[in-house]
Amino acid sequence: MGKNCIVAQSGGPTAAINASLAGVISAVNKSNNYEKIYGSLHGIQGVLRNEFLELSNATEDFIERLAATPAMYLGSCRYKLPDYREDEAAYKDIFEMFDRYNVGAFFYIGGNDSMDTVAKLSEYADAMGSSIRIAGIPKTIDNDLLVTDHTPGFASAAKYVASSIREVAYDTYIYDLQSVTIVEVMGRDAGWLTGASVLTRNEFSFAPHLIYLPEVAFDREQFIEDVRKSIDRYKNVIVAVSEGIHDAEGNYIAAGVAADDKFGHAQLSGAGKALEYLVKEKIGVKVRSIEINVLQRAAGHMASKTDLEEALSLGAEAVRFTELGETGFMTVIKRMRNEPYEYIIEHSPVKDIANKAKPVPVEWINDAHNDVTEEFISYIKPLVEGEVDVFYKDGIVDYLPIEHLVQTK
Repeated sequence: MGKNCIVAQSGGPTAAINASLAGVISAVNKSNNYEKIYGSLHGIQGVLRNEFLELSNATEDFIERLAATPAMYLGSCRYKLPDYREDEAAYKDIFEMFDRYNVGAFFYIGGNDSMDTVAKLSEYADAMGSSIRIAGIPKTIDNDLLVTDHTPGFASAAKYVASSIREVAYDTYIYDLQSVTIVEVMGRDAGWLTGASVLTRNEFSFAPHLIYLPEVAFDREQFIEDVRKSIDRYKNVIVAVSEGIHDAEGNYIAAGVAADDKFGHAQLSGAGKALEYLVKEKIGVKVRSIEINVLQRAAGHMASKTDLEEALSLGAEAVRFTELGETGFMTVIKRMRNEPYEYIIEHSPVKDIANKAKPVPVEWINDAHNDVTEEFISYIKPLVEGEVDVFYKDGIVDYLPIEHLVQTK
């Protein structure tokens, strides 16, 4: 009898992560090497708690609906495994559960912190002489994973950000007065998503007129000068800023910085609001700030078809690579060309990816540090192409039910 598989998701939600899950389920159900597939609820914590959904009997209709459903069908967690050399208890529990379910492969879909888990489980399996294949499948709207050209979830979030800022521009341009609108976009350490706001621009509108990324130091005085010049030229100015912008000393330009999370990431709040107060004080024009916040993460109604198709393939290829005997890897996208857009899927050692971050290349940011270059535009443009068929019920978007995640008393 063949081995079984477990798949789990962790980290922040995206519009594409369930497409990767759908790819894994579909590939396992067609496999001659694997018998059953179980979904672990709330990431690696579900393995520790013995909380699983069997997904072996998933129909094609279910898989199609799953691929178009945003966020995480299996739920998520922010669980950080310790170094097994310092504390082995969790690893023993996890691998005992793998043995109980006759597991031959474990697939973990997530971002940088999730790849940390994949790397640690892979290292432990190797140390214990386990034959279980451990595979990572990328996702993150931050687009900051190394090796892969880009990550699923990023393009759909970029599509949402650019489309939303275009709608903000339509709202702003109706008033015949000077105004500044500051749009804060997610991105603590990497400005990929904020840079994608450049796609908002068209033949009659240059919005966003200013774009600020965390890869370069933010200068408050220069920002005010940039805004003054833009107001003189455009009257209604729209600014896109990453939540993680900081000054030359590394201090965040934020209304507040809360304690670090379990993985040591600062919890930011209010870069846009801080700049709103600055403009109000220094320039005195009508100004407001908009924090897109979680809306950009799981906007399934505005997903990129390219994004979802790539996510599906990354999940399916992860299964194929484990069948070939690979372990301790993450599936990655290698771009072949921009026009026409072509890519292939490969795999790379996860130890070379985990706990590292890929910034926007500084050469893709203009010399004034308030815009992105044509190279950035060429990079992002093909990724947002294509629209996804969205299911509706009573006029409202309708996704797969997730009653197994809903907390009730």
